[in-house]
Amino acid sequence: MVKVPESLPARMYLLAYDLRKHKMSKSRTELGYLLRGAALTELYLDGRLGEERRKPVPGTPGDDPYGVLAQIAESRPRSWQHWVRKDAKEMLARVQDELVRDGWIRVQEHRVLGLFPRQEVTVKDPRVVKQLWGGASSALRGRPVAHVHSYDAAAVALAAAADLTAVLPGADRRRHKRRIRELTARTGPAPAAVRKVRDELYTAAAG
Repeated sequence: MVKVPESLPARMYLLAYDLRKHKMSKSRTELGYLLRGAALTELYLDGRLGEERRKPVPGTPGDDPYGVLAQIAESRPRSWQHWVRKDAKEMLARVQDELVRDGWIRVQEHRVLGLFPRQEVTVKDPRVVKQLWGGASSALRGRPVAHVHSYDAAAVALAAAADLTAVLPGADRRRHKRRIRELTARTGPAPAAVRKVRDELYTAAAG
């Protein structure tokens, strides 16, 4: 079996990579929101984050690799959407640097027309992305939802929320609509917040 990153944000970053086009499938803004949602989800699944009155609250003390739990603990109660938006750009940079440091990806800096900075991301071993795809795909089929690995369930829920079509093509989303809802319910509140923030971003762009 091919080794994959342990953290959910790192896994979702790689799942957002389009192997056919050899580039990220989402804008940096959308990707930042997705990774914040993944960090919140990881904390929720591990019991380090709970929910009261539809707002995240600190749960069982534990590791806080991206500093999200500390932010929530030091703040007044705020919505899940707020924490998805909060420092999304910094989250993207941190996860990307982590993946570069650990040898999962390579990032090259370019300038378009000699003026505008652009990053070119390359996944060093495409089998890693395929392994993550396989986990998400298996979560849609077969075993009862309660027996699906929590990070595979989360990958499906977050991919649906962020509209990662490489993970969930339209046909699969329609065919497994009920299953996706069940996996999302198991994953916690963060994916719904990612979807709302994404929809707000699209609405603002259209306006």
